[in-house]
Amino acid sequence: MAAEKGARREKAAGLFQKLAENDRGRKAVVVAGLVGIFLIFLSGTLKGCGQAPAKTASSQAPASAEQYEERLEKDLADVISHISGAGSARVLVTLEQTTEKVYAKDEKKDDRQSDESQARKETENNSESTHTIVKGADGSESALPVTEIQPTVKGVVVVCSGAGDPQVRQSIVDAVTTALHITSVRVCVVQGA
Repeated sequence: MAAEKGARREKAAGLFQKLAENDRGRKAVVVAGLVGIFLIFLSGTLKGCGQAPAKTASSQAPASAEQYEERLEKDLADVISHISGAGSARVLVTLEQTTEKVYAKDEKKDDRQSDESQARKETENNSESTHTIVKGADGSESALPVTEIQPTVKGVVVVCSGAGDPQVRQSIVDAVTTALHITSVRVCVVQGA
């Protein structure tokens, strides 16, 4: 088996050796390489031809605090209405703050020590922080966003017809606290008409 592998390697090495020694073989390899590079380039430029550009999660505009709040209310009302015995639900979510954007920063620190005499040493600390600026394809400049912190939930009020039953009420509180990762103190469940 090892002898077969060795024979195959020698045969392949012999083929490459013949191509390297032959002037026509070298030209054929260069032409094949150039054709391959051209095809790769062509496939990259034709990739989006005839297709609408797909929206990615990062290209979509971030949700405002109001949109985030509305989405939470809608999603929670949908989940609660599927809890056995809860009935239809209305949900109110309050947020502590608005959406916070965090941008990349360039920080420069300069520590200098001066030794004027043996008895007196001075240390000067200077630091400077600036936002990292990137240029868009259209030439516009903007700060480089690192992340966006969604607002935290301050409280939730749930009104549903089945809230009179203690088991249903506890199930609703459990669902809300688990979904939003908040304590039960921030959740109020009341019976509605």
